[in-house]
Amino acid sequence: MSNEIEPPPPSSSPKQQFLHVRREPFEYGLLPIPKLIFSDGIVTLTDLKHKLLLKAAASSSNRINAADISEILQISIDNAHIVLETLASILPFDSDPIVNAKPNEIDSVGVNVFDLILFLYIQSYKRLLPRTHKDSAVVSDVWPSTSAFDGCLSAMSPLQLVRSNSRRFVPSQVDEEMHQLSYLQKHFANILSLLADSVEGNENDDEAMVLTLERFEHLGFIIQFRENGSERIPLSQAAPFFFPATQVHDWILQNILAALEHSGEKVSPKETSPANTTDQDIAMTDASGSPSKGSHGARSINFVEAISKTSVVKQPSDLKGSSIKVLNCHDSVIYILAPLQYATVYGCSDATVVLGAIGKAVRVEHCERVQVITAAKRICIANCRECVFFLGVNQRPVFLGDNHKLQVAPFNTFYSQLGMHMTQVGIDANINKWDEHLVLGMVDPHDSLSHPAGVSDVQADSAACLDPDHYTNFLIPNWFGDDPPEATKHNPFSLPEVYMKSQQKNYQSAEEIKQALRDLRLEDNKKRELSNALHLYFKDWLYASGNIRQLYCLQGD
Repeated sequence: MSNEIEPPPPSSSPKQQFLHVRREPFEYGLLPIPKLIFSDGIVTLTDLKHKLLLKAAASSSNRINAADISEILQISIDNAHIVLETLASILPFDSDPIVNAKPNEIDSVGVNVFDLILFLYIQSYKRLLPRTHKDSAVVSDVWPSTSAFDGCLSAMSPLQLVRSNSRRFVPSQVDEEMHQLSYLQKHFANILSLLADSVEGNENDDEAMVLTLERFEHLGFIIQFRENGSERIPLSQAAPFFFPATQVHDWILQNILAALEHSGEKVSPKETSPANTTDQDIAMTDASGSPSKGSHGARSINFVEAISKTSVVKQPSDLKGSSIKVLNCHDSVIYILAPLQYATVYGCSDATVVLGAIGKAVRVEHCERVQVITAAKRICIANCRECVFFLGVNQRPVFLGDNHKLQVAPFNTFYSQLGMHMTQVGIDANINKWDEHLVLGMVDPHDSLSHPAGVSDVQADSAACLDPDHYTNFLIPNWFGDDPPEATKHNPFSLPEVYMKSQQKNYQSAEEIKQALRDLRLEDNKKRELSNALHLYFKDWLYASGNIRQLYCLQGD
């Protein structure tokens, strides 16, 4: 059989291989669409696999489009498009045409049936429960019990009130990976059975099930191997010589057990050391830009965590890897001015977060009174309250969970390298779907929280469009030094006419006020009174609008 797995070439020097779970499908690929979640193991999925393969038979590449997905899974065409767009953002195979497809080409390219099957299977995954912070002093500093903005807020919904009783903090990277490894350990036999083929019609004989090389490589959707903890290697190169699916199963389980043991060794020193309050087990960059000890290069995730009443600026030279997480920041301005693939903003309040160019996916979750400004391929917003999103996005924004009083507006900023960064990660400035919202369910079936009866059938709140009269440009200081010849000098996304007219009107009004002030003939003491009054009103506006945070970056160290 020419497609079966061949033994890897002999290696001249032994290298230690570690199995890792790909976090992207579990962090950015779970959709709260009930018809995508199957509680009967592989019974339904096996039947769906046969239907999908029959539908894809006309294509030599086993690919399927949104219309076929909608028909077979019995979901709306909008949800089918979201499935395709989500898969395009989390697949690891750069050679797959859907990964590099333009936004308007994703449906015509379609997705491989076996990638879709794996995607559907992991929709059964339950996220690790959010943890409470061990250091109450840190919590009280970053999340004050009262906020200067609280007097302006409406009452929380019942579900938000339940969740607000204790501030939730995202689990550590090691805890999450161990949880994901345990999930795969439990479910890997089912996953393999969906990829394997029977020999000579022996469908009920596990020993007769085999994996072709092409099917085996699809496991790279959820797992990967790295040599010495950093260098990623192809699955077929990491594999020993085997044919039957049972041998693949045994080999993978051995590697999962080794990975769990290895992760347990990494987490134990942290658990026994009360002084250690950050996760240094998976390589990261801290808020000051210094890599943590034990950096694993390609596995790096950058963290900006627990920042309060200050500004943080991250440029490409400050970051390692292709992902960033902004966690539990309060009353601050966070500038991420770099080309990245993934970004998460979690548990922030009264903050402004600027995400320069995110080529795969942004997820914003459990945030309150936050402004997020981002140029991205796609964005998912969950369980947020009183937030405003200034978006330049190539795909429809997805809203899910218990959102409350959200607003969206067109992208409103630029910095000198933004255009270059957008090109690097494949964001098209000619496409901005900032106001084409897709709203999913209020309850995320992938979390492990309990929910009131009947809430699971309620649709999440959408977002209102920001009043054009309240739309303003956000100015980013020039931290890049001399501008390159190709420097971006204005907002790369075109503004809708109503926002453009409002900007022109506000600019004209400001010019008229400045001219009127210049024309005033006042005595010196009256000029001082006027100057003091203007200064006072401007200060009040800075605090009332939250724009006072933008001045943090001007403060000295």
